[in-house]
Amino acid sequence: MTPSRPKENLIIAEQLYELPDDGLKYELLRGRLVSDPLPDRIHGRTVARISYLISNFVDSSRLGVVYTGGTGFVLARQPDTVRGPDVAFLSNERERETENARPYLPGAPDLAVEVVSPSDRTREVLGKASDYLAAGSRIVWVVNPVREEVSVFRSPFAPRVLAGTDLLDGEDVLPGLSVTIAEIFES
Repeated sequence: MTPSRPKENLIIAEQLYELPDDGLKYELLRGRLVSDPLPDRIHGRTVARISYLISNFVDSSRLGVVYTGGTGFVLARQPDTVRGPDVAFLSNERERETENARPYLPGAPDLAVEVVSPSDRTREVLGKASDYLAAGSRIVWVVNPVREEVSVFRSPFAPRVLAGTDLLDGEDVLPGLSVTIAEIFES
């Protein structure tokens, strides 16, 4: 007889919220804690720049709300998956649907932006993009500050990769938004 493995205790979104601050950024992946070290300065500057560009556009167009700082989105339940994109956009409609949610927002943002950190593995970043899309994100941008490029995902397969003077547009999620990739990485 093969000895049985001890049953792993999975945690839920509400327990994630109650964890003490130990200097790491935690997310849940199918009920299991995953963590990353705090991001570096290039990551922080890139997130700030993207947030600035999107927020100015969203505010002037009154299209919805922009979230930063790894705001938690519950992408799945039983087991729970909670992800915190670097930048997220919710349309006015989705914002109204979720305005009373606590502690995290249910469902996926309309747009999720992940900025690649030096500690990130490609497989993990692609997994995050897939999680957002599977939960209902309409578009995911994966921003690589080292390569100065943005991968645009509408599905987990064959992203469109943009660099330099290529235009990144908001498509049907942020209609009218258009910036060159070089603008994102301006100092």
